[in-house]
Amino acid sequence: MAIELAKRHPNAHVTGIDHWGGMWEYSKAVCERNAEIEGVAGRMNFQKASAAALPFEDERFDAAVSNLVFHEVGDVRDKRELLKEALRVVKTGGAFAFQDLFLLKRHFGEVDDLVVMIRSWGIKEVAFADTSNSEFIPKALRLPFMVGRIGIIYGKK
Repeated sequence: MAIELAKRHPNAHVTGIDHWGGMWEYSKAVCERNAEIEGVAGRMNFQKASAAALPFEDERFDAAVSNLVFHEVGDVRDKRELLKEALRVVKTGGAFAFQDLFLLKRHFGEVDDLVVMIRSWGIKEVAFADTSNSEFIPKALRLPFMVGRIGIIYGKK
């Protein structure tokens, strides 16, 4: 996703993070090689980090995106804390878009309550898109055990 963002936004510098734990087959070297192949290596940086403790100062980035990461982070029980940490590194006025299993109540609680909580952190604009019922997703995949619990939280800080 980081490489695609760099391709679509030619004036941006993109930092991608991943834990690159033992159960994944990703590696920093593979990501760097892929960025080189796609012609964006000069504008990319890849770092090993946990979404629970991002190694960046407050308000470092103009935008932040995440795709199905938060529910996978094992070192944080309350997954809402991961959203707070991701938003910490976004500049005031910056944009964010996080896709995850936000309809999975055991991780994130009720979506409406989650949106209210995010606003209470001083976030200017917050919206939720329930993609589980979107027409672009085939009906067979909208089942709860497939993508039926996925949504996107997005907005501006």
